[in-house]
Amino acid sequence: MINRCYKITLRVFLIGVLFFLGSSYPAFSQTDTAISDDEFTEIIADTTNSDTVQQPATVTAKDPVTKAEVKLSKSKGEVQRTLWQTFIAGLIGGFLAFFMPCIFPMVPLTISYFTKRAGSKQKGIGQAMIYGLSIIVIYVAFGLLITVLFGSAGLNAFSSSGLFNFFFFLVLVTFAISFFGAFEITLPSSFVNKIDQKADNSKGLGGIFFMAASLALVSFSCTGPIIGTLLVETSSKGTLLGPAIGMFGFALALALPFTISAIFPGFLSSMPKSGGWLNSVKVCLGFLELAFALKFLSAADLVWHWEWFDREVFLVLWIVIFILIGFYLLGKLKFSHDSDLPFISVPRLFLAMFSLAFALYMVPGLWGAPVSVLSGLAPPMNTQDFILTAGGSLSSSTDKEFPSTVKYDDVFKKPVGFSPFFDLEEGLAYAKKVNKPVMIDFTGWACVNCRRMEDNVWIKPEVGKLIKEYILIQLYVDERKIRMPKEKVHYSKILRHNTDDLGWWNGDFQATNYNTNSQPFYVLAGHDLKPLVTPQGAIFDEEEYAKYLQSGLDAFAGK
Repeated sequence: MINRCYKITLRVFLIGVLFFLGSSYPAFSQTDTAISDDEFTEIIADTTNSDTVQQPATVTAKDPVTKAEVKLSKSKGEVQRTLWQTFIAGLIGGFLAFFMPCIFPMVPLTISYFTKRAGSKQKGIGQAMIYGLSIIVIYVAFGLLITVLFGSAGLNAFSSSGLFNFFFFLVLVTFAISFFGAFEITLPSSFVNKIDQKADNSKGLGGIFFMAASLALVSFSCTGPIIGTLLVETSSKGTLLGPAIGMFGFALALALPFTISAIFPGFLSSMPKSGGWLNSVKVCLGFLELAFALKFLSAADLVWHWEWFDREVFLVLWIVIFILIGFYLLGKLKFSHDSDLPFISVPRLFLAMFSLAFALYMVPGLWGAPVSVLSGLAPPMNTQDFILTAGGSLSSSTDKEFPSTVKYDDVFKKPVGFSPFFDLEEGLAYAKKVNKPVMIDFTGWACVNCRRMEDNVWIKPEVGKLIKEYILIQLYVDERKIRMPKEKVHYSKILRHNTDDLGWWNGDFQATNYNTNSQPFYVLAGHDLKPLVTPQGAIFDEEEYAKYLQSGLDAFAGK
């Protein structure tokens, strides 16, 4: 029985690592939502109209980039993939929640209650199934409520806001401390008691529904951190139904064991008994919450330009966290509410080895190794103070005509090995001077997939060589500190905001001219800013991305 417990603990821990690390790889991304046809407003470049996009002086009004020429939208397949990723993340989160100390012991008690209340096994099964459906309805309704309150645009804004990233950091740290046993996050007792009374006094379906509501409220101290993390994840994926789909997966995984136990009593008897291993799962999740919180602190650091939470600081903290997980699993650390650990089982030993090995895997990253597993989660390579090796595409541009300083280079950091412009007009003027095509990279400080592309794909020698055949122009859509001159400030009909800072201006330029607001978004264009080939988002296959870059060069050469 003990070995079975630890086998389940092993699976839960590995699933937890995948949930908190893998769900953001690649699903956890910057806003990836296209402007719909109804929202898109055709705006011709006319510098005399205050409601139009202020195009660079080199782009004439008679030759605009129009919606008819560039028709982009998020494909049905992309939306389906994102929703499936959200559902799977919710499903894993629900299974993790089931193995929490405040839920797992309730399964036999709940099934026993249904059997006695119904008077027969068949009625008990039916009521247990209704109980499971009630759990699903409650959590899905909560997910829909989040969407109604904030909307897709509001949820997307979270991923690029320094304030909300810092808030999420504090929330996840609080969740981690709670999992460590310092305190419990509970809802007001008066509210919980009222729901309990409803469950006791109501008969029929109403009573079962309120029982499910009681479970959701009573177990909030365990499920709250997981639900909170899940909603943070879904907020960044740019799909309107993301929170509801995530909550559906979560509730399905949470309700399924209750229903299966009622239908197949043998399943209930085969489940491991409650014990100290449940608290070990909870503590390990606390460490993972703490590690994941650092991602949001990193995003806030980038957006607010603190420049103190560099890549090596992030890696050091992660290394320490996973070493502590290993020591905890080996029994070298003990919290006040932990049970005595008389011996180390083989599965627990392997878990500790996995955690310690992962910590050692990250050590070379302190000297500039890519650590590709954390690409997009850790701060970008350009925040690294010391890189031991550099070669291939990491070597800087040797173009003698390239200016020694460019506009805004005191604010933005160059991707390792590249020399971009950060102002559209300046970059376009230089491209005309050297007769090269431009590569417009719409990016953002908090864009996870942007960093993955730069740190994993751009550094490949073949890709880096092709990028340097373009004039790279990086346009940040979430830069809020650089104010725009009065002559460039106008009201964006698409974004419904004044373009009073560089981020809003770049975002409006992208949405108006290329009918999308996703990041990363790469436009390979000629000097008229018309795409040479169809613009693309993130392409993590280096060969496919190289083909895309080469197609743009071929199109420019054939003009």
